[in-house]
Amino acid sequence: MSAPAYRTALGELLARPHRPLTLTEGISIEGLPTPALLLDEGALMRNVEKMAAFLGAQGKGFRPHAKTHKCPEIARRQLASGAVGICAAKISEAAVLMHAGVDRVLITSAITSAAKAELAAELSGLGQLDIVVDSPLGVKLLGDAMTAGTGDELGVLIDLDEEMGRTGTRSDDVAISLAEQISRTPGLKFRGVQHYAGHLMHVAGFDERRSRSLALWERVSARVDRLQAAGHPCSVVTGCGTGTFNIDCEVPAVTDLQVGSYVFMDQEYLLIGGRDSDRFDDFEVSLTMATTAISEPLPGKAVTVDGGFKAFASDSVPPEPLDMAGSRFRFAGDEHGVLIFGAGTQQPTLGSVQRFITPHCDPTVNLHDAFWVHDGDRVHARWPISARGCSW
Repeated sequence: MSAPAYRTALGELLARPHRPLTLTEGISIEGLPTPALLLDEGALMRNVEKMAAFLGAQGKGFRPHAKTHKCPEIARRQLASGAVGICAAKISEAAVLMHAGVDRVLITSAITSAAKAELAAELSGLGQLDIVVDSPLGVKLLGDAMTAGTGDELGVLIDLDEEMGRTGTRSDDVAISLAEQISRTPGLKFRGVQHYAGHLMHVAGFDERRSRSLALWERVSARVDRLQAAGHPCSVVTGCGTGTFNIDCEVPAVTDLQVGSYVFMDQEYLLIGGRDSDRFDDFEVSLTMATTAISEPLPGKAVTVDGGFKAFASDSVPPEPLDMAGSRFRFAGDEHGVLIFGAGTQQPTLGSVQRFITPHCDPTVNLHDAFWVHDGDRVHARWPISARGCSW
């Protein structure tokens, strides 16, 4: 990889720790420096195993998305539980994972820079690397990098779009042309297609979410059929997400699902509703935030905790109090939040730890250096979030 800025940035990423740190003595959650991102290891693993078992029974693979956890240790556990591979949103995320020994990665965002293509070629020598494209330029850059580099074969998928309007092509002619370009380019192998409908993941109400997702996949499946009829077999048809995990598994064309948030769950997902419940409770909440009550501006009505926008990320709902049912959280700036008491709620004492369900797990995780891993109220390990900030 010739670009100096990329080499410098990559070197800094690879210097980060990626192995779990086991604490010689367990410590209490109350003894952590707050705000502290907590991970219940038992709940995490039950979620991983439940998703693996469910999709396996449907004849589908699961290709969990590391943009949720950004943690090589969690990715390794997902692979050990039968995942066909791990997704990475960006090439920097893939670099951290693959250098940490995660050897089956799909990069789900297209690239259009020569330096990133060179890094992809380099990473292909560390394991099975696939990447999506949606333009002739992307294919050309990848082909040039593979020809010039020493990497092994690079798998390429075409990103299809139907209505989200973020990435991907909506033209069948373009998709067929891209498949032809990939197939005749040395070092590249056409693997199939990706289709992700992120705008449907949080549609409220299971029936509405199911109707819209299956209608969309019907159109995508027809496009896959046209691509295959043109002589381009799709061994991989990937996409979907946590919000449609038990919907998109009904689509015959789909080979594997890119589920992400199921490992942690968050308030945004809990509120969309499940198949048989007003709450999406198919998976356990394994990720929480510990804060400390530090001030009492409204005695008897509210306390201020030491977690604000720098601890929680939210583009919709606030964090949900875990220890004080009926209370609510209000952001009070970068460093603080206010816990407003519900009727009949016992007032917490200053210095007490107050835990919350995260509002949106992916960007919240990206704010922190590590998970404090616990079993019950005892913390026994610290897992680095090695791909934190990997946005390029």
